[in-house]
Amino acid sequence: MTAPLGIIGAGAIGSTLARLAVAAGFDVIVSNSRGPQTLTELVSELGPRARAATVTEVAREADVVIAAIPLIAHTELPADELAGKVVIDTTNYYPQRDGQIDTLDDQTSTASELVQAHLADSHVVKAFNNITFASLGNGARPAGSPERSTLPIAGESTNAKQRATEVLDTLGYDALDTGGLADSWRSEPGTPIYCDPYMPAWPTESLTTDELLAWLLAAPVIPLSAQSADELITRAVRGPAGGYFPETQ
Repeated sequence: MTAPLGIIGAGAIGSTLARLAVAAGFDVIVSNSRGPQTLTELVSELGPRARAATVTEVAREADVVIAAIPLIAHTELPADELAGKVVIDTTNYYPQRDGQIDTLDDQTSTASELVQAHLADSHVVKAFNNITFASLGNGARPAGSPERSTLPIAGESTNAKQRATEVLDTLGYDALDTGGLADSWRSEPGTPIYCDPYMPAWPTESLTTDELLAWLLAAPVIPLSAQSADELITRAVRGPAGGYFPETQ
């Protein structure tokens, strides 16, 4: 890939992917909603292969763009500049954060179908949505390693899924093609492959936010093979959107 890898969003997932990309030899251009001047510290940490830009500049300059943003912000993605590009969508629907979205609540759409509808001329591939940022950062392994994990992807374009698979491979993960975006719910919150298979059981004791973060970062990563990932995807039963029952939101 000669063009830089674009990352829109510099939160936990976006910054973790930027670190993995630079470590793997990618040039990276990263942005967030607050402007490149707020990314000085991250870019300094990442080194000379990384630079900050505006969201629009990332969309224009990169051929493959990772959208590591809250689902509620997907309509802010620049559709014109992303036309023809591969957009790797990491979003999940969390009603307690995003508010209720009728087409997701009644299951006439998936989160990534919403993103694809907004980016009508882009090639959206769902990926990186089913693993915590800590497991993602700690679990990358070279191809052929017995400790290498598999992450599910979904999308409509075979070519776009191949591009996404190449990105995952370079970053340290195998990809499991789970079908089109209508099937992408199979890796969303509340499904068997969501987060838990890559990590030990969550602590049962009450932890502060800082303590939970420390636990996540220190937790060993449990490798997930392609066969095990496929079994978990096949086992998935579609429950309430976002993995939450309305009465508990």
